[in-house]
Amino acid sequence: MDRFLLLQIRNADDPMRTQEIECFARALQCDPSQIAVHDLLAGPPTVAQLDAVDVVLLGGSGDYSVAAGGEWLPPALAAMWELYELAKPTFASCWGFQAMAKALGGEVVTDASHAELGSIEVRLTQAGREDPLFGPLFGPLGNRFLAPMGHQDCVVTLPPQAILLASSEKVQNQAFRVKDRPIYGTQFHPELDRHAFIQRVHAYPQYVESITGDPLDVFEAKVQDTPATDQLLRRFMQLLRHA
Repeated sequence: MDRFLLLQIRNADDPMRTQEIECFARALQCDPSQIAVHDLLAGPPTVAQLDAVDVVLLGGSGDYSVAAGGEWLPPALAAMWELYELAKPTFASCWGFQAMAKALGGEVVTDASHAELGSIEVRLTQAGREDPLFGPLFGPLGNRFLAPMGHQDCVVTLPPQAILLASSEKVQNQAFRVKDRPIYGTQFHPELDRHAFIQRVHAYPQYVESITGDPLDVFEAKVQDTPATDQLLRRFMQLLRHA
């Protein structure tokens, strides 16, 4: 039975703390009890915690920004670097994608003009089409797919260890793989299906009109299913098992 550690960066009263666990469990087709949780606001996890699990997961954050930083950021980035040093199998989405990029030497900025929210079309790079995770899933689909997205921070420069796998119209760096490590990151949320994405948006409604210009009900009607990205986390586990 696979064991996971979800590194969260969420306030204690954030209703999405529990929802995030459920979303990863659904996407991975595992029981929520298989996912242990560590709060990065309390500091980085210990090596013993990392050794006790097979895979580390990094998700989003409603209230914390890699670009804005704070006292919590250096310990969180130290945790990302530790995952790299240990070559720990890791999948990082959204905030986690930005934190991993920053920890390895990339650049993250807040840029409202490049903010994205909704079911956003993403296209694979040549490296993405050849990648063992992305290529088999998306290549036959024409190398373009919809992904659930919600962010104002963007990775504007990837770290030297990263291979760019996907881009969107507004944001070049949408997915990467770390060279010679079982570590992937996506700006989008492969752990969210349409239902969970709408739940997440309702938890942070202030972003909807500021990013999309739509009232919440109009925006919600535009949200689409994202069947391609819904396969990513399960495919990631298959790759690890056959590595």
